[in-house]
Amino acid sequence: MTPAARLAAAASVLDSIAQGRAPAEVVIKAWGAANRYAGSGDRRAVAERVYQVLRARGRLVAAMGGREDGRALVVGALAFLDRLSLEEIEALHSGEGYGPRPLSKQERARIAAGEGDLPGTATDLPAFVVEDLKATFGDRWSEEAAGLMARAPVDLRVNTAKTTVEAARAELKAAGLTPERTPWSAVGLRLPSEPAPNVQALDAFNAGRVEIQDEGSQLTAWLAGAGLSFTPDSIVVDYCAGGGGKTLALAQLMSPSPLAGEGGGRRPTDEGSRSWSPVSADSPSDGGETPHPTRSAGHLLPQGEKGSGLIACDVVQKRLDNIRPRLARAGVAADLRLIGQNGGGVEEFNGKADLVFVDAPCSGSGAWRRRPEDAWRLKADEIERLHALQLRILAQAAALVKPGGRLAYVTCSILSRENEAVADAFEAASTGFRPLPVADVLGADTISDAARARLVKAATGGRLRLSPASIGTDGFFVALYERRA
Repeated sequence: MTPAARLAAAASVLDSIAQGRAPAEVVIKAWGAANRYAGSGDRRAVAERVYQVLRARGRLVAAMGGREDGRALVVGALAFLDRLSLEEIEALHSGEGYGPRPLSKQERARIAAGEGDLPGTATDLPAFVVEDLKATFGDRWSEEAAGLMARAPVDLRVNTAKTTVEAARAELKAAGLTPERTPWSAVGLRLPSEPAPNVQALDAFNAGRVEIQDEGSQLTAWLAGAGLSFTPDSIVVDYCAGGGGKTLALAQLMSPSPLAGEGGGRRPTDEGSRSWSPVSADSPSDGGETPHPTRSAGHLLPQGEKGSGLIACDVVQKRLDNIRPRLARAGVAADLRLIGQNGGGVEEFNGKADLVFVDAPCSGSGAWRRRPEDAWRLKADEIERLHALQLRILAQAAALVKPGGRLAYVTCSILSRENEAVADAFEAASTGFRPLPVADVLGADTISDAARARLVKAATGGRLRLSPASIGTDGFFVALYERRA
């Protein structure tokens, strides 16, 4: 493909993204599948242009006089992001071959009027989001806004039941990558976003030695389970399992890793003692083929079986089905439960769970640096709907916690209505729970020493905000509670 043809393809992909609700990544892959003539370099160039535009979409719309079509946004990107001259842009818009048609008078005028400058980053976010950021972060709001649209690295969680962090790092280096330790998660590795690594093609990934998971997501799991002593009778409920990333992290936290010296989970209390693992003793922890953990149709462990340990719940069966291969790859097991909209399906665990982890459905605004197209799809009324849903889910999940047990409320959102407002309402209505200070649960060996000092400062009692600008992770909110005896 010529450079001009790549521009035309990017504009077409942008129009397809705007016309639907599918993630940009899915639309880009579909375009590549439908246009086999495009080589890997072409697909990469088109994807990079699309994401460049999506991250600056609001500013480009303003610079192009309110036009939102893919062509206008690409023209604006060439002028205001790439800083090409009018003559250079016209050369790419000759109308020849598969390239875009010549520039219109209006497009030339916008390029000339812009004088190479774009509006501030605030225009890349909905106005109601900007107001929320101002109220939450004060003078730092613009820094936080910019962080949400910046390119994100690729974070990995090392499965320390199968390898050590340093061994995984060496394996990735041998594969031609440049991994570095994550600063806060003691079992995390970070890859740069450029060039984009194909992690899913790695032996380390397919053998379950590493899993893709943002460092902030890892931290939410480590904080939720830190300090808890898991036994064969312990019950941990991932109430909104979704794709299962945090389910796997919770399984790692519960497992007695033989490599615990590198943040691999809890250690046996006595040398030679046998600690409990979600995987049976005769299951291979590394090497060979890991047997599929399914024991009965629809569940990995019999429902209600004593010591079933980790229960992953969701209201969508397809999501639960998608967790199965991830569990098998990691060498762990969980009881997968399809629950109803009213929370039905796990009643036998009411008042019995040691930990209930509520990764509530949310706007996903904390992950906009990975899915920037979602920023301009979000509406204010959707936040109100989510707020009500989050309160209902949290109340349902709280019923599962045993006296002295722990409840963790988590969102991947930077909006206060989904975070502090939900926590405030829950605390006002649920006198049986007390906030658990984040400072009290920072002793886990999956959390680095640097994180302990940093997170103590960032936390407010039992609540913690993570964000790209302040912590260097996706945006997350965590509120921890302990049920009164």
